[in-house]
Amino acid sequence: MLNTKTLIRGLIRETLCRPPRASRSGARSYIYRPRRIDGAQFISIGARSTVDRFGWLSALSSYAGVQFRPELVLGQDVHIGRYCCVTAIHSIVIEDGCLLSEHVYISDHGHGLDPQEGLLVDQKLVSKGPVRLGAHTFVGYRACILPGVILGKHCVVGANSVVTRSFPDFSIVAGSPAKLIKLNLPAALHESTVSEATTVHD
Repeated sequence: MLNTKTLIRGLIRETLCRPPRASRSGARSYIYRPRRIDGAQFISIGARSTVDRFGWLSALSSYAGVQFRPELVLGQDVHIGRYCCVTAIHSIVIEDGCLLSEHVYISDHGHGLDPQEGLLVDQKLVSKGPVRLGAHTFVGYRACILPGVILGKHCVVGANSVVTRSFPDFSIVAGSPAKLIKLNLPAALHESTVSEATTVHD
């Protein structure tokens, strides 16, 4: 039987850490405080997903006089560490089962940098393509996922990496810019691939 302290902790978590009502969220999904959430109505969070403390989820519908129709989607069983920054004006999708370490940055846009357009903070944002992390992908500490990047399923991104291009399923990538280190194929698939590569055809 649950004790009183456990019940109180659960009640506090449900009260303080549930996603904003404007967002679409599944059961037992939490965004821990302190936190910053922009455009909650454009954010969807699947069941049993969590964003740890000091996280910033941003789905901007307008900036510098330009209107956007963003979507920011976290699938089921997604877990994101502290101090993340995930910011979208177009589309960012983090599929089921992904695990992101602390201080991870993900964006689908860039900032205007025209020397003749005045203050940088006042310049327009430009979408540079959607971002998608395939199911069960791991992103290491302080990694950056830049606009237009599509990662396949079961990828691994090394700590401090800057990912500027897309990679297929089972890729292990690292570096700045990130490069393919190797494919982390499941044993059965690896054996099948090796077998096909070594087969002699008449």
